[in-house]
Amino acid sequence: MAPQDFWQEIHPQGTFAGDGEFTSFYVATLEDGRQLRLPIRELADGDRALASLIVNQASFAVLDALAESLAEKIRPMRIDVVAGLPTLGLTLAAAVAQKLGHGRYVPLGTSRKFWYRDELSVALSSITTPTQQKRLYIDPRMLPLLQGQRVALIDDVISSGASIVAGLHLLTGCGIEPVVIGAAMLQSERWRESLAAAGPQWSARTIGVFATPILERNARGRWQAPSARRAI
Repeated sequence: MAPQDFWQEIHPQGTFAGDGEFTSFYVATLEDGRQLRLPIRELADGDRALASLIVNQASFAVLDALAESLAEKIRPMRIDVVAGLPTLGLTLAAAVAQKLGHGRYVPLGTSRKFWYRDELSVALSSITTPTQQKRLYIDPRMLPLLQGQRVALIDDVISSGASIVAGLHLLTGCGIEPVVIGAAMLQSERWRESLAAAGPQWSARTIGVFATPILERNARGRWQAPSARRAI
């Protein structure tokens, strides 16, 4: 596949073989059996890799399907307002809010406007931009939309958990405790430790449309989840 062809189509159940081996792309499976091809990003050690999702490069059809699925998963929580994490989480959060029938959502941001207040910010790091020092802000004018409400905190991908924990620290510091954390993809299990350190309740409140493992290279030079590799 050409790089620009990823994330453009949700495929019917059974389109791709489920043998657990992958070469140039990983096949993620939604709960209803539909499939989505994700590019495989090799890690620095050369023996491990991750499936990647960049939601603002996805087709509208894929974004719509992911937002619909996530909205249905969190609908029982009776969400009053959706808050989105920058940068890619904003695309998904806006779509999920629309699916829930909301007229708006609350975007958190990393660009400081002159009316922002430093006490309404926290340090932010990201697995995709580890060397950049940023701060995560909430517009003080948005606080009344969140206070006393049932809030969903949305990101596109939860991987190391660093971004979502920063969002939690920002909101809880403002007296706002989200009732659910949502993402399109839960990437590996690394995020669980970060969220557990932030509070014992957060892992149980985290919902994803689908999950992807850390992949390992097998003897044939293909990629597999560790459990599949051990089974051979």
